[in-house]
Amino acid sequence: MRHILILASAALTLAACSEAPPPAAPAAAPAAAPAGYRSTFANSGADFGERLKKLASDEFEGREPGTLGERLTTAYIKDQFERIGLKPGNNGSWFQSVPTVEITLQNTDVVLDVAVGGGHETFARKTDMMVVNLSAKPEVAIKDSDIVFVGYGVNAPEQNWNDYAGLDVKGKTVIVLVNDPGFGNNDAELFKGRAMTYYGRWTYKLEEAARQGAAAALIVHETEGAGYGWDVIENSWNGPQFDLPASEDPAPRLDAGGWITKAAAERLFGKAGLDFAALRKSADVRGFKPQALPAKLTTTLRSTIRNGSSDNVVAMLPGTTRADEAIVYSAHWDHLGKDATRTGDQIFNGAVDNATGVAGLIVIAEAFAKQNPPPQRTIVFAAVTLEESGLLGSRYYATHPPTAMDKTVADINMDAMSLTSVSRNLSVVGYGQSELDDYLKAAASAQGRVITPEESPEKGHFFRSDHFNFARKGVPSLYIKSGTDLFDGGEAAGRAAVADYGKNRYHQVGDEYKDGMPLDGATADLEALYVVGSKLASETSWPQWAADSEFKAVRDAAKK
Repeated sequence: MRHILILASAALTLAACSEAPPPAAPAAAPAAAPAGYRSTFANSGADFGERLKKLASDEFEGREPGTLGERLTTAYIKDQFERIGLKPGNNGSWFQSVPTVEITLQNTDVVLDVAVGGGHETFARKTDMMVVNLSAKPEVAIKDSDIVFVGYGVNAPEQNWNDYAGLDVKGKTVIVLVNDPGFGNNDAELFKGRAMTYYGRWTYKLEEAARQGAAAALIVHETEGAGYGWDVIENSWNGPQFDLPASEDPAPRLDAGGWITKAAAERLFGKAGLDFAALRKSADVRGFKPQALPAKLTTTLRSTIRNGSSDNVVAMLPGTTRADEAIVYSAHWDHLGKDATRTGDQIFNGAVDNATGVAGLIVIAEAFAKQNPPPQRTIVFAAVTLEESGLLGSRYYATHPPTAMDKTVADINMDAMSLTSVSRNLSVVGYGQSELDDYLKAAASAQGRVITPEESPEKGHFFRSDHFNFARKGVPSLYIKSGTDLFDGGEAAGRAAVADYGKNRYHQVGDEYKDGMPLDGATADLEALYVVGSKLASETSWPQWAADSEFKAVRDAAKK
């Protein structure tokens, strides 16, 4: 049984000093703090709001990597770190250059042409599908590619599951379902039941299809299985797409990959004389057999290819006695930029996602810089790039860490913090993965709050933000969301805020800062995360992964 660590002090005195989405309430007067709770972070609210407003402003043009918005954003973050009195965190530099390949589709009227049923069916971009060039070739031409339905497209030996068993898909187009086997029929005995594993993520689907030699992969979008609506696909898979160059990531790559709507899949399978619903159902049962469609896909993607770079901003506060051991706070600064083809508002400001996380990173950095006594372990503050492009900035950081991964005690990640009043509960994404839950429980208890498991583990949030790349390297990682039970308005208000954000703001131009937005919920969460890191920085112990965590073996091997 894991033990609970009790904080030496319930609250530390502080000086004043951002994939289903989190709550973000409409503008309203901040609610009073709950009875008995006196946030020592309360005075940081103004500074948090000031930085949030700046990072989410039109001036920063949606913070798209490779643009003026990036230069303004990274310069601002670096200036804030320097003003606080931190040190450059990447071997004497404030910046860590992440090499990129930028792929921009030119023939944006591209269609998928499928020879099926004695005729041709065409599938249009945005309305039926969103497919991108994944091989960084100026022209990708796929002609008469056989189409195969491979269920969930999963090869998981430890689960005794292989949708590709005995199947040759070289040069073919595979159609796959989102989420894990068993999701469609709520089978609690398959994989982790309701909780999505990495096998359920779209990134894994494309990676595995490439390893199998496919030319293209199409993931059937369903809002429940993906965790977000088609509008998110349409916005996120539009415009320039980024990847690491082959020199950094030599793994096989598809020529083309992306999504099709469920309606498009039903139309395609129907024209092929097949019942999509029945085949989908069969994919949730052991013994599933892939189904070749009497259909061939043809398409051409013409793209401009540009090699470039985008910067992580890294700062550090050296530890006083164990400077070689580090606690990392991470938050991604990038968002979706601007879309000049839109009428009206063209800027995806990303106030919640993730100006909140970066503003929080700066506020916590200032709290540590003014902490007395100063932390014994080094604290690293990493504002990473290209999260929206597949967690590329943190992936590069984890491969080229300024502080060795086996000397990194923990990662505490902030992504899309809630702009609501204070919640009674803090929701842990990946609850039960590590002893960091116990640290958070103690910090929340000092605030008169509790921690709870995430409500929708089937949406795979644990694999959708930058802490995941630290976990893959064996570093225990903490990622939280405000809960929905608000002190001001209860569950009804919290769930209304979640619904409002998901409908009107997440990866949309409506994710903007507005004066009067409640900030006390975010600052209370920041206080809890600060207390966790401060406790870790003052002790010699190392938080451990849970015995059943898939990441435990990596850390154990690193510590031998």
